[in-house]
Amino acid sequence: MASAQDLDAFREEARSWLNENFPDKLANKRPPGIAGFGSKLTGDWKVWQDRVGQKGWSAPTWPAEYGGGGLTPDQAAVVQQEMRALGAVSPIGGFGTMMWGPTLLDVGTDEQKQRYLPPIIRGEIHWCQGYSEPGAGSDLANLQSFAEDRGDHFVLNGSKIWTSGALEADWMYGVFRTDRDNKYEGISFLTLDMKSPGVEVKPITLISGDSSFNEVFFTDVVVPKENLIGEKNLGWNIGKRLLLHERQGIAGSGGGASVAGGSYDLERVAQDYIGLEDGKLADGALRERIASQKMFAHAYALTGRRFGEEAAVHGPSPAVGILKVAWARDNQNRQELVVEMLGNQGLGWEGEEFTPEELRNVRTWLRSKANSIEGGTTEVNLNLVAKRVLGLKGY
Repeated sequence: MASAQDLDAFREEARSWLNENFPDKLANKRPPGIAGFGSKLTGDWKVWQDRVGQKGWSAPTWPAEYGGGGLTPDQAAVVQQEMRALGAVSPIGGFGTMMWGPTLLDVGTDEQKQRYLPPIIRGEIHWCQGYSEPGAGSDLANLQSFAEDRGDHFVLNGSKIWTSGALEADWMYGVFRTDRDNKYEGISFLTLDMKSPGVEVKPITLISGDSSFNEVFFTDVVVPKENLIGEKNLGWNIGKRLLLHERQGIAGSGGGASVAGGSYDLERVAQDYIGLEDGKLADGALRERIASQKMFAHAYALTGRRFGEEAAVHGPSPAVGILKVAWARDNQNRQELVVEMLGNQGLGWEGEEFTPEELRNVRTWLRSKANSIEGGTTEVNLNLVAKRVLGLKGY
């Protein structure tokens, strides 16, 4: 562990680099999209993307030999603190940085790491995840998409569903059956180019009106043998490990930021739509509910930080399912509260009588219904925690 003096010296170094390289015009702004998750940034955002990617600070703790920042967790925390002080955010993210890259660092060969990680760190490739199938959701191991071994390549046929971002994705990683006679030890972990002949993507429109989810169909898709991650028929354990990283990413970082940031939004919405009385929110019961949300956000952020620090040393734990369940439940409650406070203005779908923010809040509320399904359903996560963390039988 670095000494306080060493961290102070690193802080000065990080602050100097950020002051020199972060475009002032972007302070306290959110990027119009995320590089590495389907968006092509331009202007100052592209300049910032290139600088962050070259520095490796989109993945600050990943090894420098693969393009990462090579920082310790303490140093990475300093970078985040200094970026926050400037109003700066990393414009690079997506499945590559959140779960595929961390999994590859755990299980990949050096050649595979050299091939895949640098473009992820620079935000040059958008990855999607090929997991769920029409008959394999919570029971993922029931997947039937089959990759037939043809010697130096596989020939893939089948389909995936609920594939986020597949329409814009450059590459897919996922689990596919390579042995029909063994449910668990007949699954392999493969990557494939989404521009390969035989890959077809069809968007699924959600109740919120967007189409981030997709169906993906494979018809005689050729997948080179070099795209096999780990050993043939032993990809189930890799797939499960990636799910731990996914839940850590959803709950430990994305979820925590969403909940913590949302507490301020609740106060603003309450002031705008309920009003103040003697400098306080006019509705006492509402004050209590918002205070409860704020306390949860603070406790959640601290717990998420602890989980993140433990994961940096020991890898992700099944216990992260606790965070995933808590985040999903609370985020859904929060979105319900927002729409409730909007009153009649929370009933809009379109029309000039509603502001863009009001319409966005309604869609966000509808989108939150998926929080308890994505990244493993609440029921599945609770069962995993009961079995693998608490050691209970019968789950």
